[in-house]
Amino acid sequence: MLTVTTANVNGLRAAAKKGFVEWLAGTEADVICLQEVRAEPQQLPDEVRDPEGWHTVHAPAAAKGRAGVSLYTRRAPERVQIGFGGFGPAGGEEFDTSGRYVEVDLPGVTVASLYLPSGEVGTERQEEKERFMAAFLPYLKDLKRRAAADGLEVVVCGDWNIAHHEADLKNWRANKKNSGFLPEEREWLTRVFDEAEYVDVVRALHPDQEGPYSWWSYRGRAFDNDAGWRIDYQVATPGLAARAVKGWVERAETHPERWSDHAPVTVTYDLA
Repeated sequence: MLTVTTANVNGLRAAAKKGFVEWLAGTEADVICLQEVRAEPQQLPDEVRDPEGWHTVHAPAAAKGRAGVSLYTRRAPERVQIGFGGFGPAGGEEFDTSGRYVEVDLPGVTVASLYLPSGEVGTERQEEKERFMAAFLPYLKDLKRRAAADGLEVVVCGDWNIAHHEADLKNWRANKKNSGFLPEEREWLTRVFDEAEYVDVVRALHPDQEGPYSWWSYRGRAFDNDAGWRIDYQVATPGLAARAVKGWVERAETHPERWSDHAPVTVTYDLA
């Protein structure tokens, strides 16, 4: 069995003070993908930067206090790659130091932690998101091809910052013109699944469910009312997705128990 968890920590130093350390000590995951770390490795407490029993890879952003992705693995990675520019089709170099992508090879599988830009309609942030998507889709296709040639499956975990369908966010009618649910963003994600032939693993396991949501605003009573978004995905090649036996959101019992505005999304794969 291979259990993989992805979580946007909304600032790892803050999360560490609110329960992340305890969660890490109790998790049964074999691989953990973190996003929005927002810290240099040397700024992290020892028990977070290099916890006992884990191999860690940290990819901070060149812009201080922004983005940042990390990977924690029980086994030592066979290969580590930060960024995707220059590794596949042309494009993506501008994001190599943006703390948005890191991948490792483990026996039989490539695992990546992704923090896709969040965007904001009518701003440079949305233009950045569009450039990222334009460069990342060809990379995903190439990654799948290269992995298959090496006998590897792929799972790209992280905060994709797009709700794909109406079932993926509670208040979809009010968000049709907002970044994260724009028609062109949703169509891009459809291309990831149809054209690049990846699988949304949790949706495949729960095809008829509203959600399960993985992000809730801290404003109002969004968490209490489960008025959330499903934007944290495990996106896998078909061979690995077919081996997923369980997928769930580790939603906190109460609002005070949350250590991020996102909840971990965990999938167990049967690799036997």
